[in-house]
Amino acid sequence: MQKYNISKSSSFYAIGLSYKKADADTRGRFSLDEESKHKLLQDAKDNGIESLIVTSTCNRTEIYGFSQHPYQLIELLCDNTNGTVEEFRDVAYIYKNKEAIAHMFRVGSGLDSQILGDFEIISQLKVSTKLSRKYNLLNHFSERLVNAVIQASKRIKTETNISSGATSVSFASVQYILKTITEVPTKNILLFGTGKIGRNTCENLVKHTKNEHITLINRTKDKAERIAGKFNLVVKDYSNLQEEVSEADILIVATGAQRPTIDKHIIQTNKPLLILDLSIPKNVNENVRDLENVALVHLDHLSKITDETLEARKAHIPSAEAIIEDVKAEFNSWLETRKFAPTIKALKHKLTDFAAAELDTQRKKLTDFNEAQAELISTKIIQKITNHFAHHLKDDAVSTDDSLELIKQVFQLEPSQKNV
Repeated sequence: MQKYNISKSSSFYAIGLSYKKADADTRGRFSLDEESKHKLLQDAKDNGIESLIVTSTCNRTEIYGFSQHPYQLIELLCDNTNGTVEEFRDVAYIYKNKEAIAHMFRVGSGLDSQILGDFEIISQLKVSTKLSRKYNLLNHFSERLVNAVIQASKRIKTETNISSGATSVSFASVQYILKTITEVPTKNILLFGTGKIGRNTCENLVKHTKNEHITLINRTKDKAERIAGKFNLVVKDYSNLQEEVSEADILIVATGAQRPTIDKHIIQTNKPLLILDLSIPKNVNENVRDLENVALVHLDHLSKITDETLEARKAHIPSAEAIIEDVKAEFNSWLETRKFAPTIKALKHKLTDFAAAELDTQRKKLTDFNEAQAELISTKIIQKITNHFAHHLKDDAVSTDDSLELIKQVFQLEPSQKNV
């Protein structure tokens, strides 16, 4: 992004991995919990990186940032996760400058989501941006870009129907239950974990299953109680987990642990038990499959569920892409302005120096010199001249680079450097 005067020594990259090439186990090794995110941001700051945003969801882990080489960002990711550089190379993607910008637009607008039209990522991007700001790792470019992506996301959500119907894995999980289990309203449902996915799943369970036998368990009980109070549900202590699992017909695991929170030893029942694991990394040990009465379904499978609603969304992709191009054009226009802003600023300083010298000369020559009037006139003339040059540089019919070089030469501004 050097040619836009965003950074003189680095380029803008998007590096990461997603559900498209990385399976759940691999994504789990590269996932970042809150502590790891803070550590990564501090490492970036310590290593002199000027701007960086990191997101980690069940479907993807990504870093958007400035560096001299993408390996700097890859190393940050691998140093703060259980993934290796070799694994990353096998499943990752690396985008630079314009491609990185385009990628963030598609991700933030739900077009790159595992379930088309899933807008949960935009709220996660907002949270990540806020965290980067706390570490002073958000330059003007990154902040402007995120705001543009948010704008595109809002427009797509309001101007198209791409987000109608099911918009998340949490909805897909409830849809799967309704299609797979008979007499759902009579079943005992246990929701373990009340983070964002857990909350969304809880809302969908209440709304769509008409089940009055939903129990919530969370390591922090008061967090579960706040959600339960909203829907009049039962909350049990974490210490009662094994007992409640034995009573459950359906167990939904939405915990955010780095290691499995459920394994076969906690299941002390022979009746059929459906387990849905909505966590990344996986929070249900694969050894539960050793139990004949247990059926385990992971979110990767749930994300592949397509229905008429999801298929209908595809018709709105062209409209969404048109909105992205519209907002992206505004962002690129801003970038072009950034490209010549330093030269216009330098020109204004030069003209101001000319005016100051001439005013000083006239002040000495004229006894009735009207200084206030002269300064007002010179200021307006300088503004008209710089505006004239700025409008010229914005004209698509002219070569901005050539014009910038000519202005620098004619007015003897700072020595010009190509692509700076």
